[in-house]
Amino acid sequence: MYNEPETDESLQGIDIPYEQLKGETLQRMIEEFVTRDGSNWEGSSADLAAKVAQVMVQLKHKKIKVVFDLRSQSANLVVC
Repeated sequence: MYNEPETDESLQGIDIPYEQLKGETLQRMIEEFVTRDGSNWEGSSADLAAKVAQVMVQLKHKKIKVVFDLRSQSANLVVC
C-alpha cells in the first residue's frame, strides 16, 4: 500500500488563530490546559480564573499559540 510522504505541515499541525475560536471553546481549552496533569504551576497560588487570564495574556502577546494536530485530531496550546 502506498503512503504519501509526510510534509512538515502534517508533522507540526495547523496554527489556529485563537481569535477565530468561539469564546466558550477557547475558555474550556485553556481551563483543560492549566488543570492538566503535569502542568507546571508549582509555587503558584493562583486560582483557575487567574491561570486562565495568564494564558490569555500569553496568547495575545504571541508567546503561545493554538495548534491543531492532524494526526490526533486535537488542539493544544504550544510555545511559539
